[in-house]
Amino acid sequence: MGRVNPGAVKDALLFGLVRDFLEVYLPEQKNSSPHTIKSYKFAVDSFLDFVKLKKNIALAAVNFDMLNSKALSAYLDDVEANGGSIATRNHRLTGIRSFFAYAAKIEPVTVIRYNEILKVPVKKSKEPKAVNYMSEAAVSAILTQPDTSTKKGLRNQFMLLMFYDTGARIAEVLNIRLRDIKLGEPPTVTLFGKGNKTRVVPLSERTVEHFLNYSGVFHPGENQYSEQHLFYTIIHGRKNPIGETTVRDMMAMYCAAARENCSDVPTKIFPHLWRHSRAMHLYQRGMDLTLVSQWLGHASLETTLVYAHADTEHKRRAIEAAVPDDSPLKSFTNAERFTIDDDEMIKRLYGLK
Repeated sequence: MGRVNPGAVKDALLFGLVRDFLEVYLPEQKNSSPHTIKSYKFAVDSFLDFVKLKKNIALAAVNFDMLNSKALSAYLDDVEANGGSIATRNHRLTGIRSFFAYAAKIEPVTVIRYNEILKVPVKKSKEPKAVNYMSEAAVSAILTQPDTSTKKGLRNQFMLLMFYDTGARIAEVLNIRLRDIKLGEPPTVTLFGKGNKTRVVPLSERTVEHFLNYSGVFHPGENQYSEQHLFYTIIHGRKNPIGETTVRDMMAMYCAAARENCSDVPTKIFPHLWRHSRAMHLYQRGMDLTLVSQWLGHASLETTLVYAHADTEHKRRAIEAAVPDDSPLKSFTNAERFTIDDDEMIKRLYGLK
């Protein structure tokens, strides 16, 4: 949002709340990530600019009365009309809603404004969101690439295994400290996720064995309550957390090597792909989708439905490929019974059907 002369604004309350929301509430009180702050700032900024242009007025003349549900709906439609996806539309809505929710908490007179914004619903996608994931063969091929006779190879293999076994996001893995791993019954690791949410994830016996081997080399003598990061690099004689770029480059290197011997390995790999792969494998092996959702730390069960959609589509394609083109069964391979309906799935998951 461009700079506005405080003395020139018509609605000082609006712009004061915007400033406090972006500069105080999100970074200092809510401790939001830089990415979240940036996306929310862009959502509010672009909404104000849209209203300014539609009204043909200066930014300083925009007021709360103009930021109603009609204006918001028109803005979101414009986002889509200019190439934005439904996901982008909904992200913008989330950021704008967050601002109005904050405003309502700070200034009760704006509650009516917040209620007006809530009239605009999140838009559902007509098609299920595609989710990429690796086969178990691809995962195994990549995990065998690090040379564990070296310290770096030992560390890298264990790190990759942690990504897969926990289904953690990259920031969650790199923020793990020794104190977060508990070798009780069952062994677990505590992860600190998006929005400062905490979840405890069980560790497999194989991962525990690798952890004991790894910690004996990288953390000799450290006690179980140590604040030391699980994964670190040494720069100028001091231990420092590993950067995300280093992890991504490491994954790309092993991915390229593994693809030479395993055609299942994708051409590109990224940290979140391990999370998708582990979740899909658990679902395919029979884990209830509600448990997968809790394990991933999803705020909404609907977010986890992508795995059900992806698995069903995978099965449909496998059946379609197995049926010859001249078979009378070919016309049935794309039948409605292979299509998951969100409402039906949710009803089943919550015992409504």
